[in-house]
Amino acid sequence: MTLETVASVLASALVLGSLYALMAAGLSLVWTTLGIFTFTHGVFMTIAAYVAWQVSDNAGLGLGEAAGFAVAISALAGLGCIAERLLIHPFLGRENIVMIAVITTLAALTFLENAILLIWGPRLKQLKPLATGTVGFAGATMSAHQAIIVVVAPLVLVGLWIVLKRSRTGAAIRAVGQNREAALLIGLPVGRLYMTAFAASAILAAVAGILLGAMRPMTPTMGAEPLVKALIVAIFGGLGSIAGTIGGAYVIGLVEAVSTYWVGLYWTPAVLFAVMVAVLLWRPNGLFGGN
Repeated sequence: MTLETVASVLASALVLGSLYALMAAGLSLVWTTLGIFTFTHGVFMTIAAYVAWQVSDNAGLGLGEAAGFAVAISALAGLGCIAERLLIHPFLGRENIVMIAVITTLAALTFLENAILLIWGPRLKQLKPLATGTVGFAGATMSAHQAIIVVVAPLVLVGLWIVLKRSRTGAAIRAVGQNREAALLIGLPVGRLYMTAFAASAILAAVAGILLGAMRPMTPTMGAEPLVKALIVAIFGGLGSIAGTIGGAYVIGLVEAVSTYWVGLYWTPAVLFAVMVAVLLWRPNGLFGGN
C-alpha cells in the first residue's frame, strides 16, 4: 500500500466519519434524553434534502442554496417537535415506552417515505455541492464538498457540545435524561425539554441529509442506509454517550474505508457488523461506553 493510497483511505475515513457522527449524534441525543430509538431519523434526512432541493433548485423555487438549507433546517426543527408531540409524548411514563416508540416511529417512517414519493415522485434528484473543485490531503485529493463536510461536521458537533454543557437548556436536558422523576420534582418542564431534544436531533439529521444529498442521488428511501449506519455507530460507540457516539463514528468510518479498499464494497457491511459484535462481546456497553 503506497502513501498515496493510505492518504486516500484516511481522507475517505474522515468524510465517512464526519457524516456518521452527524447522523448518529442526533440518534444518541434522543436515546440519552428519552431512552428510546427513533426510526424516523433516516427519513428526516431525506425530507431535509428534498426540501432543500425544492427551495434551492431552479426546477423548484430557485431561491438558491443558502435559502434552501435554511428552510430545510427550520422545517426539520418544526417536524421534530411535531413528531415528538404525536409519536412519543402521549405514551410517556408507560413501562413499554421503548416498544411503543419503535412501533410509532416505524409507522411514521412508512408514512413519510410514501408522502415523499407522492409529493416529489420517483425521479432521482440531487443537490448542488456546496463547492466545486478538489482539495489536496496529504498527497491525495478529495472534492471541495467533502472537505467542507470534514470541517462543518466537527463545528456542528462542537456547537452541540457547548449547548449541552454550557447552557441552562442543555443542563436541563441532561438532568431530565439522568433522572426524569427528580427533574419533575424540581419543576423542570420535562415535556418541553423532550420536544427540544427531538428538534435538535432533527436538525442534526437535516444537516446530514443536506450534505449527503449533494453527494449522491436522492430517492424517497435514501435515509434507510444512513439510519442503519447511525444505529451501528450509536451502539458501537456506546449508548448514553454522545461523545462516545462521535468517537465511534470516526472509528467506523476508518473501518469502512479500510474494508472497502481491502475486501470491496459488498463485503463491507458484513465487516462492520462483525466488528460491532466483536466490540460488544469485549465491551457490552460499547467501545467508549461505561463499564
